[in-house]
Amino acid sequence: MATAAAALALAVTGLGAPVAGAAPVRLADDFDGDGYRDLAVGTPKASGGTVTVLFGSASGVGGTRFVNVTQNTPGVPGASESVDRFGENVTSGDVNGDGYADLIVGAPGEEVTGKPRGSVTIVWGGAKPFTSGGLSLTAPTAEAAGFGEGAAFADLDGDGTAQLAVVGNDTFWWYGDGGPTQDGALAPEVDFLPDGVRLDGVVAGHFSSGDGGDGFEYVLHGTRTEPDGTPMSGYVGVLRGGHGDIGSLHTDLSDDGTTGSAAWWSGAVATGDIDGDGYDDLVTADEAGVEGGSVMVRYGSASGLPLKGRAYHQDSPGVPGTDEAGDDFGSALALGDVTGDGRADLAIGAPYEDVDGRRNVGSVVLLKGGANGLTTAGAQSFHQATAGVPGAAEAGDHFGSSLRLRDINANGRADLAIGAFGEDVLPNGYDDGAAWVLRGAASGLTTASATSFDATDFGYPVVAGRRFADVFAR
Repeated sequence: MATAAAALALAVTGLGAPVAGAAPVRLADDFDGDGYRDLAVGTPKASGGTVTVLFGSASGVGGTRFVNVTQNTPGVPGASESVDRFGENVTSGDVNGDGYADLIVGAPGEEVTGKPRGSVTIVWGGAKPFTSGGLSLTAPTAEAAGFGEGAAFADLDGDGTAQLAVVGNDTFWWYGDGGPTQDGALAPEVDFLPDGVRLDGVVAGHFSSGDGGDGFEYVLHGTRTEPDGTPMSGYVGVLRGGHGDIGSLHTDLSDDGTTGSAAWWSGAVATGDIDGDGYDDLVTADEAGVEGGSVMVRYGSASGLPLKGRAYHQDSPGVPGTDEAGDDFGSALALGDVTGDGRADLAIGAPYEDVDGRRNVGSVVLLKGGANGLTTAGAQSFHQATAGVPGAAEAGDHFGSSLRLRDINANGRADLAIGAFGEDVLPNGYDDGAAWVLRGAASGLTTASATSFDATDFGYPVVAGRRFADVFAR
């Protein structure tokens, strides 16, 4: 096994530069500009947190072209500390406008002298990505505790230029078109968040025609809490962007008159166009009425997202599995076009699913998109006892604890990255964690050419409780 330093050097020198004379392509997650999407893997519980970026290619991703990024990486602001949670959330976009995607990493536990906890670090992409430094943003006010719990890079005001938006425990901030600076954070004109909400993250999408089609809309998700901080139920709200007063147009989707706890699980939110009508749709976790968890699908339209959607669980006709207490069906979600038909398909994690009598092995279900929305026809299910999936079904693996759907090999079909935070890596790697990639195909996901990897493939030692691949970049 190569040392971490040797692996980093190998990875950087082995990167393919863009073709001579060609302008870098502007994929939101193409850090080296070679025309392939890259896979960023966050591991926030490891020594302050790490992000490993695997570079895409025609053959997918593997353990030979990668870069490890931490706050101890030369040029990256800050220093790795055990409480930082660097990599708690990861996203990307061309922040500095040079044609290369940049890595955007939240560290909501970062300790900053004289300020609340939290930071967001932007590490610059390029022909040799992550070698030219970066920028660190910390909490803009004393109220912005947990700054960096979530981030999104999208066009907030509808002027055609994307901006960085960041959430803290109960605050929302964004930066202007000139690029983010430490003193440049802007707050909504209207205090739109309900009392007692603690945010886990934010995602952006076009869910409606908007006011003249201006700007993205932002889904903020988290939990409602008692005054003492005890979680009560889930919270999902939609903040509309545009040229008006930011914060004045807000809808509380979780206040739909039911007892359900939408988006109870952190990260259990996904956006994409399931029915191909040009509007993004929203999927959230919703454990109302069933034992093992369910997902709620809300379809976008000219008038926006409805308060209520359609629920799917493991007792829904055509959905693989059985609704059982504690499965956590829906605690990880991802949307992407697996089949190449122009409609997003939905991957659903059930990381506490029992398989072949073994507890908490975990599984993933794929439901396909269609002209009439999500369908259970041709639904698929995968776990480590599925033929062709590397590894073995072992108790406590929690396969499906994190998910991401993106087209890594540029064949027009999204590939599924799957995390299993409980995978044990020998020797003594209890819950060291691991990840898998299944490729998309016209018929759905396939185990042909499936790959798997863990932290040791990237130069890290085996560490119990690391939970490698706890997070995938959105």
